This record gives sequence, C-alpha cells and structure tokens, in this order.
Amino acid sequence: MMHSHTQENENEGGEETNMAAWLLGIKNLQIQPYHLPPLGPNDVKVEIKALGICGSDVHHFKNMRVANFIVKKPMVIGHECAGIIKEIGHNVKSVAVGDRVALEPGISCQICNLCKNGRYNLCKKMKFFGSPPTNGALANQVIHPENLVFKLPDNVSLEEGAMCEPLSVGVHACRRANVSPDTKVLIFGAGPIGLVTMLAARAFGAPKIIVADVDDLRLSFAKDLGADATIQVSKNIQDIEKETRKILEAMGESVDISFDCVGFDKTMSTALNATRAGGKVCLVGLGQTQMTIPLVAAASREIDVIGIFRYRNTWPLCIELLRTKKIDVMPLITHRYKFTQQDVEKAFETSAQGGNAIKVMFNL
Repeated sequence: MMHSHTQENENEGGEETNMAAWLLGIKNLQIQPYHLPPLGPNDVKVEIKALGICGSDVHHFKNMRVANFIVKKPMVIGHECAGIIKEIGHNVKSVAVGDRVALEPGISCQICNLCKNGRYNLCKKMKFFGSPPTNGALANQVIHPENLVFKLPDNVSLEEGAMCEPLSVGVHACRRANVSPDTKVLIFGAGPIGLVTMLAARAFGAPKIIVADVDDLRLSFAKDLGADATIQVSKNIQDIEKETRKILEAMGESVDISFDCVGFDKTMSTALNATRAGGKVCLVGLGQTQMTIPLVAAASREIDVIGIFRYRNTWPLCIELLRTKKIDVMPLITHRYKFTQQDVEKAFETSAQGGNAIKVMFNL
C-alpha cells in the first residue's frame, strides 16, 4: 500500500491518495493511505505544509499513551501544523482556496456550559488532532472547520504558523497568570514549552525572567533567547532550600509569578518556595500525574496555584505577535525533516532523544 500510483490508490479525480503517518504500535510509525471524510459545508481541506513534533507526540510514539489518553487503534499522529487551503465548503466565507493558514487542532462541542462560557479548551467532548481516538495532521491533507483555521499574514511563514500551537500554551499560561510589566517571572524547564512561555512572558512585558533547568545545554539556549539569568538545578529534592536562595539572589528581588513547565514534585515545590507571598504559581508541565508538595505553607502565604490545559482563543494573538516581530520562534526549530518513511522515523527518534533537539519540524 506504499505506492500511491496503483489503480486502487487513486480516487475518482485521478488524484494521488492522501497519505499520513499512522502510529501502529510502540515506536512503529508507517506512512499509509488516509481516507478523509467528505467536506462539510463549514469545513476546509488543507494541504499540510509544516508540522512540528510535540512532547505528547513523542509520548504516544514511545508508550502508546499520555496519562489517560490511550492509543487503542491505529492513529494518525501530529497536531502542530499549518498549510494551504485546497478546497472550501459552500458556507465558508472567511478564507479562500490558496490561503496560507495555521490550524488550531481541537474541535470542541460548542454547546456544553464550558464551551458557551468561553472555556472551550476544557470541553469533555473535545476532538483533538492526534489525541486518541482522533486522527492527527501529519498527512498530505486534512479536513478542519473554518472557525479553527487562521489566515497567515504575508510576513509569517508556514513554519511560524505551525509554531502558533506551542506558542499558544505559553500565551494562555501568561494570560491565566496575568503577566505584565509589573511581574518578575521564574520559569522551570527550558524545553520547547518553557521557552515559548519565556517568549510570551517577555512579549507580555515581564521585566525580568529567570529560567531554571537541569540541562546546561538547554539553559544556554534560554540565555540566547533572552533569559535575564539561568540557574542549573539538580534533581535532588534536598537541594530545594539552597536553590531557592540562588534563584532569589539572581532575581535580586521577589518572584511574582512562577511557571512550572516540567511538573515534578521538585520543580513545583521549588516554585512554591521561591514565589513571594501573594504571588502565583502556574503549573504548565504535567510530568507527574500525582504530586507531593508543600501546599499548606504556600496557602498560608496566599499563593495562588493556577492550572492550565492547552489554550483557548490564542491564535489571533500569536499570529499578531509573530507578524509584529514581538516574538521570534524560528530559533526554536533545530531540526527539519521531509515527509518520507525514513525521515518520519528519524524525526521522531531525534525528538525522543532530546539533547540539542528543541523543535523538530516536518516540511511537507
């Protein structure tokens, strides 16, 4: 089934079959045909041109699950994407064939109370690209609702369009925590999400940002991207007091908001310790499903603990931040691959190894 020129692999129009990267088992990705549903009146067909690999994609690739989301049947992977509109449903007005667009990957029900109140990211019926059982977007083409594709300005590339998805996590976190020119920020984790949170916090006006991580390579990356200071921390829970002092020395004053973009007992405990009384700690990374943290001490200092899940209503702002060059995401893209069987395997292995790989991008 790998050749798209055999008779059965052509549809009526004589077009080549739509191919996609299917996750078939642990570390088993195969490019195979992907038959799309018919185009609805409010849908668009998008030819995918750029797609980034997310940490959750790597989790699915390595474990066939992320927390309670378990891959039970073959699934097309990928969700950070942008492309060109190939076809539009008869009700579609906001975009046209040939438009370059970024795709917001989650389709909510739009009728539950959470959706109606605007918190659609928490919808229980969310269908999200590449989160089981919903097929993702690492494919030649996908079908998506008109209201979840966003036209890219001429000076924003398709790769930048795909980067709107991880950037959205940082933007949503900064909105939830109310980052402003008044707030000094501490970020744990210098992986892709820690770095986009740093870029978003800077764009929101944070005057001083410190980034902590265990990996000195990632910290030097954060420094190059504009962190005011970086602090190498250990994985040892005994070091919290010492590291808190180091953080406060580097900040020179108090920490108003901490973002934990890792999500371990150690990082969350340090965040709660280092943040000033009356400050905020925002848990972004979900490293552990359960945590043991000093919550009582933090509560008695009136620290607000904020949770976030993905994002909502972030694409227009992300596109604007990229258009006006308030944020430059391009340095985050460290590796690029094509959409071939060999490259798909290599790209996921590269992303899974971490090391000097921050964002691995497919160019289709």
